[in-house]
Amino acid sequence: MRILVSNDDGIHAAGLKALIQSLKGLGEIFVAAPDRERSATGHGITVDRPLRIKTVRMPVEVAHAWAVDGTPADCVKLAVDDLLPAPPDLVVAGINQGPNLGTDVLYSGTVSAAIEGVINGFPALAVSLASYDSRDFSIAGRFVREIVPLILKNKLPRNTLLNINVPPGPPRGRRITRLGSRRYVNIFHKRTDPRGRVYYWMAGEPLDLIDENNCDTDVGAINEQCISITPIQLDLTDYHALDRVRDWLTNLPEAEE
Repeated sequence: MRILVSNDDGIHAAGLKALIQSLKGLGEIFVAAPDRERSATGHGITVDRPLRIKTVRMPVEVAHAWAVDGTPADCVKLAVDDLLPAPPDLVVAGINQGPNLGTDVLYSGTVSAAIEGVINGFPALAVSLASYDSRDFSIAGRFVREIVPLILKNKLPRNTLLNINVPPGPPRGRRITRLGSRRYVNIFHKRTDPRGRVYYWMAGEPLDLIDENNCDTDVGAINEQCISITPIQLDLTDYHALDRVRDWLTNLPEAEE
């Protein structure tokens, strides 16, 4: 089995090393990861300059490792299209330092690396340690080792990946969840430089929008110290809205040629 590993924290991140260690013995491990931190790059790809790669010696044994001066999506795309000797059987992204919950998945480079695997037709999962303070990736690593054989045996639906968030400390259980609702407040810090010019630092604190069904969300699971496993699909179409929007258009005059 060939496993392609990537992340958005960079090829030297502790979480990536822990992930590789957890996958040891399950197959050939290939690494294609950004040469520096690329957090919150979403699914951006590099089209305005060439991508450069460098072979890297990892502290954990792998078949091969490349540092790419691009985004996480670049890394997976390049590995699949050119770097790997043959297509991967699985793409695993992580272990991210910090949670990827709710609408955060739209910003996450880690989740985007897994999405790029799915776009190319391979089963994929993204895994995150839901803490910026803890450096203990062992529980997340053990869970990855448990779930990878299940994914390969049972097969994920087409165009679907798993987004996994693991709480710091011993988990109180495991939950299959949906994405929660999360946005950020006090996002920008406005400052002035010594020359009197205004600049902004993007920061912000997460605001989880709680509803009566929050217990079945990834946010709710992490708040209750449970591992969250969320199937995510690539099709963003709102099928419930199709007929409504179609009705809007029925009263519009036909466009003139």
